[in-house]
Amino acid sequence: MRAPPPLIDQVRSLSRRGLLRGVSASALLAALTPAAARHAWANPAFAAYPFRLGVASGDPLPDGVVLWTRIAPDPLNGGGLHNRAVPVSWEIARDERFASVARRGETLARPELGHSVHVEVGGLEPGRPYWYRFRAGAEVSPVGRTRTAPAPDALPAALRFANAGCQRYEDGYFTAYQHLAREELDFVFHYGDYIYEYRNRNDATPRLRETIGDEIYTIVDYRNRYALYKLEPELQAAHAAHPFLSSYDDHEVEDNWAGAISQEDGSSAYPIAVPPEYFALRKQMALHAWYENMPVRKAALPRGPDITAYRRLRYGRLAQIHVLDTRQFRDNQPCNDGIKPACAAVANPQAQILGVEQERWLFEGLGRSDATWNVLAQQVPVMHRDVAPVGANEPHIAMDKWDGYPAARNRLFRQVEQARVKGLVVLTGDLHNSWAADLKADFRNPNSTTLGTEFIASSISTTGDGYEINEARRNQLARNPHIKYFNSRRGYNVHEMTRDRMVVRVRAVDSVTQRGAPVVTKASFTVEAGKPGVLSGS
Repeated sequence: MRAPPPLIDQVRSLSRRGLLRGVSASALLAALTPAAARHAWANPAFAAYPFRLGVASGDPLPDGVVLWTRIAPDPLNGGGLHNRAVPVSWEIARDERFASVARRGETLARPELGHSVHVEVGGLEPGRPYWYRFRAGAEVSPVGRTRTAPAPDALPAALRFANAGCQRYEDGYFTAYQHLAREELDFVFHYGDYIYEYRNRNDATPRLRETIGDEIYTIVDYRNRYALYKLEPELQAAHAAHPFLSSYDDHEVEDNWAGAISQEDGSSAYPIAVPPEYFALRKQMALHAWYENMPVRKAALPRGPDITAYRRLRYGRLAQIHVLDTRQFRDNQPCNDGIKPACAAVANPQAQILGVEQERWLFEGLGRSDATWNVLAQQVPVMHRDVAPVGANEPHIAMDKWDGYPAARNRLFRQVEQARVKGLVVLTGDLHNSWAADLKADFRNPNSTTLGTEFIASSISTTGDGYEINEARRNQLARNPHIKYFNSRRGYNVHEMTRDRMVVRVRAVDSVTQRGAPVVTKASFTVEAGKPGVLSGS
């Protein structure tokens, strides 16, 4: 087993040891085009440490990875820089001490992107760890560790990754990330709700700490909200320890947004509707800020209010990861959203949650896949969930989930059956609880074919400490026999895949309202290759 370095301590101290050698601002400027050099800051000297938001890596390929940082000496004030590009140099090494540098280079942190840096490094060796760092002026970033994917035709002995998300700042500390940083992982899938766009006004759940400002709308608002979250040392440590596959859900833009439609749609809850063209402006700024703050490739750079965030990553012949976008291309939630009995609109045979183009892309990828495991890394529950209250006779569903779009789910399941897709595993978040469920061809018939397995990770902090189980959840388990597990403690899931089986461990802390809670394994599950469904749990 590979032993991760103590990155949490490094991030807390913002270590500046091990300066990059031989790269000055003047040398960097000389390497730039004349036009770029004219607009760059020749000899940057910062009023405060510029790497306060840490470093990150993401979207690993067999020969490369994305390296990220953001130059922000005053993070909560738009970054605190004037509107000039900042020369930044980087290097990535085969060892923690940078004795064997694999690649180095120079780039610009541009004001158009909030002085963020996205370096797409190539020419690396497959399936191995690397260490990286940045320099701006005389300042040096903390060191991050990343890992490339295995060669496309390799069959690695194991693949180990985490699923995490939903981290509302006001509801608790990010303690789970401190433990996640110390896990031995190939990558972290972050399913979304990295920030929350509004201030928690729920007086029934007292706020542990206050966010800065109220609901956010402008690009500076969104940048500042990301900065508030990224200043958390536990989150920085997780980014510095592992490459992330980053996605988004609703709160990166607005609660329960759907395609081009704002939640504030003229319904009884929001009687003053936001025109689509106004919501497009907000969405454009929100997704722009998401791109600025995530270690993703240039292919995800927004074009106006549109973004292409779905993508596919291969981990040899062992696993294929299909990262999905269940927000941007969906139809509006039926029945005016919410949790209620199904109305006629739920039966729409053309209902879309992925959109026509993404759905076709996914089906083609599933049909061609020769991997042992096919992972759908996405945001909202695919499984059916009757959430009717205790004593109710009529089923209730959550319209924002795949339950509100059963025709789209049926098309997916037909493709899985017809293409004989192997090892279907769905990674999900959104519910702020841990769940494990069998995905049935017909959820109304417990004896129908099991097509795959879904594992839903709890939140990192959203809605506070959580609980073990209550009467309402017991009622849901009784009404949904395909659901095998529930727990509401905060944390993340760790998945370990081999050619024979997948083991899933629910990792949780008992408290996020107190710092320093230990992590425990609440439950573990096994899925055998070629035999979909939860085999065992404890």
